[in-house]
Amino acid sequence: MRIAIAGDLHGLWDAVDDRILERLDPDVVLVVGDLGEGDDRMSRMVARLPYPVACILGNHDAARDAHGEVLSRQLHLLGDVHCGWGLRRLEPPGLAVVGGRPASSGGGYVLSAAVRSVWGPVPLETSIARITAAAATVSAQDPLVLLAHVGPTGLGSAAHDVCGRDWCRPARDWGDLDLAAAINRIRRHRPLPLVVFGHMHHRLRGGGQRRSFLLDRHNTAYLNAAVVPRHRQDEQGYPLRHFAMVHLQGNQLLWAAQCWFDAEVTLRRQECLYQVPGG
Repeated sequence: MRIAIAGDLHGLWDAVDDRILERLDPDVVLVVGDLGEGDDRMSRMVARLPYPVACILGNHDAARDAHGEVLSRQLHLLGDVHCGWGLRRLEPPGLAVVGGRPASSGGGYVLSAAVRSVWGPVPLETSIARITAAAATVSAQDPLVLLAHVGPTGLGSAAHDVCGRDWCRPARDWGDLDLAAAINRIRRHRPLPLVVFGHMHHRLRGGGQRRSFLLDRHNTAYLNAAVVPRHRQDEQGYPLRHFAMVHLQGNQLLWAAQCWFDAEVTLRRQECLYQVPGG
């Protein structure tokens, strides 16, 4: 199963992105949120992609509207494509996607005013239970991916770690506490091959690059797709577009990479994150 992952979009999507997906012809497209600052155009675009799609909204999608009206509108436009706190079954190709807490901004467990306006004052344990219950409806033999805007706690506390805070000192683990707890509960009953998220930009505030992939001792892979901006130019001035790519076979991750394509849909750069031993 070939999965294309679009990181934090921030309003950046054009005809080149469409051509890249058409050439790649992925089995599944995952979108990790921050589509734009409440940009209806982006939500409509994601909902209409001609592929099996799952999306979760990010903190920027509330557009600083504490009343939650902007966030509610994005949810309406996305419809069933949005899987926050729930399950989206993609048939075909036969993939279950469970969403973490929507519109998260990381930092443990914090509900923004917009999230409280839309979903109410959801306690930590309720959030954990929602994610865990959605996963419990999926057979252990079926492939399962968790899709979140922010990754879980427990992946490191240095600024360059997968979910490490780099914009102020001291550096600390900035992941989602509820997602980490849900992952631990889910793995008591079934394998969990992949957790996909964004939010934590790869380019660090103080210079350097964030670690974007980790495989833990339970063979769960964590992939941060937040290349920001995902539209950029190479050293020669050629426009590039970013997608993360994953190959999944059942509940086994075979390969993962960060990929940059040019306007002619030629793969110009690829950073291999993982390849199954012997594969």
